[in-house]
Amino acid sequence: MYYWRTLSQKQRDEVSKHRRTQRYPKHSLPHFDREGDCQYILTAACYEHSPVIGATPSRMTEFESELLKVCEQFSSDIYAWCILPNHYHVLLKTQLMKVLRKEIGKLHGSTSYRWNGEDGRRGRTVWRNCFERAMKSPRHYFASFNYVLNNAVHHGYAEKWQDWPWSNASAYLQSVGTEEAVRRWREYPVLDYGLKWDNY
Repeated sequence: MYYWRTLSQKQRDEVSKHRRTQRYPKHSLPHFDREGDCQYILTAACYEHSPVIGATPSRMTEFESELLKVCEQFSSDIYAWCILPNHYHVLLKTQLMKVLRKEIGKLHGSTSYRWNGEDGRRGRTVWRNCFERAMKSPRHYFASFNYVLNNAVHHGYAEKWQDWPWSNASAYLQSVGTEEAVRRWREYPVLDYGLKWDNY
């Protein structure tokens, strides 16, 4: 959405033509459902990146619990997650991505209604589309893992991974140790991951 705003009219026309020929949705990211277990990074952001999730610490905690509960129901593994005030990432494995997306949509709907009531903002658009990216290689997976757990630091919410309470960074560091985490960080650097989404 933000990248679109930087394009000239000619560039927008070219993008629109490409989306039509590929049969992609007009205003949202396409979904590519795969058969069998697959690892994905699942991402969603609040509309215009407004910090609606982060209105209060208790809302952050409540949403983290609700999101993980949905993911646990339809995933065989949840590897990493990070909830920020205006978006979130979850790295997981599932063979039910289509079903999981539908349940995430229900969660977005219920939280939108609840939060708009709490904030006195009926009619406000809370969420942008949720999308998933399948992991293409072990390198892609580990870079994604590092990206997710580094997200709070990347966006300036924390100085260290373990300082951010709405992720599993502390548990990860305790399980593998700092030395191994540093080795993986160096071997699988984030680089420009997430710039236009990832190029891994």
